Amino acid sequence: MSGTVEIWIVIIGLGLGSFALRFVFTGLIGERAMTPGLLRHLRYTAVAILPALVAPQVFWPAATDGAPDPARMAAAAVTLLVGLTSKNVFAAILSGAATLYAWLYLLG
Repeated sequence: MSGTVEIWIVIIGLGLGSFALRFVFTGLIGERAMTPGLLRHLRYTAVAILPALVAPQVFWPAATDGAPDPARMAAAAVTLLVGLTSKNVFAAILSGAATLYAWLYLLG
């Protein structure tokens, strides 16, 4: 178990790193026009970040001590399928949430 001081050092370090990454774009480059290539790559940032945030919770959920869970796998599959077919983010989120809760209820 890590000590309290070590945890705060990590939290402050991550906060400063996050601030530095944002400051590069807003503080240093914010007044200059960005190239079309850079703007094209920045459009895909959210598309790259969201799966990175969701994948660990689907494949190694803390609720099951890291063991794969059929309810979460089914919810992820339904969310992906609905999102691809409907192109509607809210429909995908709601269908995935409904699937997760239904499977958790059925599996007990």
